[in-house]
Amino acid sequence: MLLKLCGRLKINRRMKPIAWLVIAMTAVLVVAMLPSGCRRRSSTFVVALSDNLKTIDPIGSPSVDAASERVRSLMFNSLVKKDEKFDYVPELAASIDRSADGLTFTFKLRDGVTFHDGRQFTSADAKYTLDTVLTNSFAKSASFFEGAGANRTAYVKSVAAPDAHTLVVTLNKQWTGLLPNLVPIAIIPKDSYESQKTHPLGTGPFKFKSYDQAQQVVDLDANSNYWEGAPQIPSLRARVISDSNALQAELQSGRVDIAPLPTSLSPDSIKALSSNPNLNVHQFEGSNLNLLTFNTTEAPLDNVKVRQAIAYAIDRESMIRDLLQGQGKIAHSILPEASWAYTAGQTYHYDPAMAKRLLDEAGLRDPDGDGPQMRIDKPIVFRFSGSSASARQYAGVIQNYLKQVGLPVSIEPSELNVFLEQLRRGQFQMAYSQWVGGNQDPIFYRDLFATSEIPTETRAARNRSRYSNPELDKILEEAANEYDHAKAAPLYARAQEIISRDVPVFPLWYQANMVIAKKSVGNIHVNASGDWGFVKDLTVAR
Repeated sequence: MLLKLCGRLKINRRMKPIAWLVIAMTAVLVVAMLPSGCRRRSSTFVVALSDNLKTIDPIGSPSVDAASERVRSLMFNSLVKKDEKFDYVPELAASIDRSADGLTFTFKLRDGVTFHDGRQFTSADAKYTLDTVLTNSFAKSASFFEGAGANRTAYVKSVAAPDAHTLVVTLNKQWTGLLPNLVPIAIIPKDSYESQKTHPLGTGPFKFKSYDQAQQVVDLDANSNYWEGAPQIPSLRARVISDSNALQAELQSGRVDIAPLPTSLSPDSIKALSSNPNLNVHQFEGSNLNLLTFNTTEAPLDNVKVRQAIAYAIDRESMIRDLLQGQGKIAHSILPEASWAYTAGQTYHYDPAMAKRLLDEAGLRDPDGDGPQMRIDKPIVFRFSGSSASARQYAGVIQNYLKQVGLPVSIEPSELNVFLEQLRRGQFQMAYSQWVGGNQDPIFYRDLFATSEIPTETRAARNRSRYSNPELDKILEEAANEYDHAKAAPLYARAQEIISRDVPVFPLWYQANMVIAKKSVGNIHVNASGDWGFVKDLTVAR
């Protein structure tokens, strides 16, 4: 009956006024009940986010989350961006010159760039942005300083704008972290910070229209004057749909045009959506890393042969095939393969016989051959965030693999904040986690493995494995202070040889960047980092 009402409603014009009123009211109710195919489709292009937006403030948030950063990238540009090899190249800067002593960086800025309100972008805006970041305690400010408390010192000595197209940043000491830390700093107009909190205004491909925090919806319009060319999509809505069932329903109904990197969907759900005749599922290589961290100060994981045995005992190929539905790739390093500093080092493949032999050499002999008795009496404590259904599934499979070589495992999920605190305090033996974005720069080796980065009671550092190797410390310190890739690459290769041999962490796989979109959406090209720079280039067939 409702399908017939999609046609023209015929009315007898000789009816009395009261009859007209009844029919009009009925028509309104019927339209509300019509299937979605009978209603006029909105011209707004809808992009789905799986994670909540915490802020639309481009630089001043007290924390940094992936969802907010993806939406920020639609409205703003930075002085610097990452290229396909995760190296740092100019964005709003046209060129970057570093002085011979490494203390002065001179940025020549692009001509012809305007903010969304028509103002010309100049060095005064870039200086204002950096000064605002450096004089406040934003989340994005912290990395521009070293030390803490009374010992906290700034890497940046001064920021100057000698003319409208030149910005000069002078450092207090050599610091290879300047360009990496400029990537997330969105350039805003001079004297605009307070208004940015509620009405973001940048130089990016899309202009802010409105934000409904309760509904978690951001509406944007295309920036017709964008310096790299206007987007094809005239209006865009970024909409948070965190529930996996709701996201699947919205994709199937056509109310969502594209869902990039839908973290709330399981690999099985994504595969099922590929059978929908109106949808395409795209798979791109990703750089985000899933890994195991070993507490190298806790027996039996303080023995390198036990850690190596665990690496040989886990069949990653089968896990990727069966659990991830092929939506991943084996990782041999914490760095993505596309990185200029990538090398594999010592690699591990599924070899339970080798795992058993290494455990024997470590003194953990099997008391009854292939019988039911384990090699150790006390199970290895395996922690992960209980909010992740995938992590729970992976943990169960890994538990079975280790049981097959004689290592009992106790699976102990925790609430995320509790889990992070347990990692900081070393209250684990083995832990499953992910690194999103941070592993793209080779300086991450120092963060993860330097002795100076071991967490303390007062410092939440990243060397959660508590691994300490003086030889590696020297190599990483030298590499972190070397600007020349030709000289730094061999140092990082040597570091990878040591780390892959000693296995303080065991890289599992790089998660693929999955994208689900209507078949009408074209020109989808997602880079390994998974950022939303590709959105400005999307096309829609009408």
